[in-house]
Amino acid sequence: MMHYHFIGIGGIGMSALAQILLERGAKVSGSDISSSQVTQKLEKQGAKIFIGHSSDNISHPSTVVYSTAVTEENPEVRKAKLQGFPFLHRSELLRHLMEGYSPLLVTGTHGKTTTSSLLAHLLVDVGCDPTYAVGGIISSLGTNGSHGKGTYFVAEADESDGSFLKYSPYGGIITNIDNDHLDYWRTFQDMVEGFQKFIGFVRSPQHLLWCGDDETLRSLKPKGCSYGFGEKNELYIQNFRQEGWRNVFDMSLDGVNYLEIEIPLVGAHNVLNAAAVFGLGIRTKIAEERIRKAFFNFKGINRRAEFKGESKGIAIFDDYGHHPTEIFATLRAIKQAVGHRKMVVAFQPHRFTRTRDCFHEFGPAFDKADELILTDVYAADENPIAGITSQAILAKIRENSSLNASYVPREKIAQFLSGHLQSEDVLITMGAGDITKVGSEVLQLLTHEK
Repeated sequence: MMHYHFIGIGGIGMSALAQILLERGAKVSGSDISSSQVTQKLEKQGAKIFIGHSSDNISHPSTVVYSTAVTEENPEVRKAKLQGFPFLHRSELLRHLMEGYSPLLVTGTHGKTTTSSLLAHLLVDVGCDPTYAVGGIISSLGTNGSHGKGTYFVAEADESDGSFLKYSPYGGIITNIDNDHLDYWRTFQDMVEGFQKFIGFVRSPQHLLWCGDDETLRSLKPKGCSYGFGEKNELYIQNFRQEGWRNVFDMSLDGVNYLEIEIPLVGAHNVLNAAAVFGLGIRTKIAEERIRKAFFNFKGINRRAEFKGESKGIAIFDDYGHHPTEIFATLRAIKQAVGHRKMVVAFQPHRFTRTRDCFHEFGPAFDKADELILTDVYAADENPIAGITSQAILAKIRENSSLNASYVPREKIAQFLSGHLQSEDVLITMGAGDITKVGSEVLQLLTHEK
């Protein structure tokens, strides 16, 4: 029986693959720097989990699975190399797992997780029994990965490290191309050329949907079906409206009009995501009414405008958004949903390279916020860059905006927010780092206040 050892098994992408292997009967072990709900779930399902990285964690022959973030200095990497164990990058394992399936891959700078999660949910809900590996816990399914016996394999194809060029997609969805991940690509044009290559790998253009509202994507003249709000798109979205915490829209595709489609997601960006999934569902011969029913049953994804709770009249949400484009779209949608309530955003910039590359875009991204609290940059695996700090972002915002903005150190932010927020305020914690823990910390502090 094959044994796989994951370095960083608690990561959202790694854990999905570990889950699939466990369901296929493989032996799985893995390490991570801390315990989490994800690692605890894997452990209950038979994985051997080690907290902390140590050469002792690898004690018998294994195929070692690693991500781009894992370095040569990792003690488990060094031990495995000395032992001559085989290595697989996360993307190579995903390619291996997709063999024999018809992969429906979702790629693009923004929206991959929401779109792929909705697609996986749809295929599960209508009985297609797909295999899937996505970047968030799908609330209706309680997991981010599962082994299925159906034809399709739904996954995110990651452009951030170029690994999406390792796959052979049957079809899928391309959401957009934006200025990000230049630490890998070096130039925006290099990234665009990467997307061009990915498009060339698609085996069934009929099952490829791409956002025609994205000028860069349109300039590539992809094969497949364009979708968007623009009239020139083959899948044309009309009459979009947001009603509280749901979107309603019409769309036309292949000469058929689909009216009053409902999805419990907010914002124009999520109408694009939902329309793409609806269109791909139609193209895979799923009946319209079954798609509508699946959409109605969708309960969202963790860390995407996720409601964490309410205490003393203060509602708290958490969102993964860390690129200015994502931040603006999400805050605009939430602001429309919460109406007159004061919207306080606690933002943790993610990675020094991204913060540097997007430095001048952060100010306008928070236009819909009533107050902004900045905290320290989450480094991930990067070294600091001189002059790239949250205080520098704050100074830039104050130059060009009257937004009430301030800085609070990461270790003090939960305590600060619990004393600062007022009844009827809405707190949104934003970022791809450990800011996600702050909402629960604030709720706990509020609950125990006398």
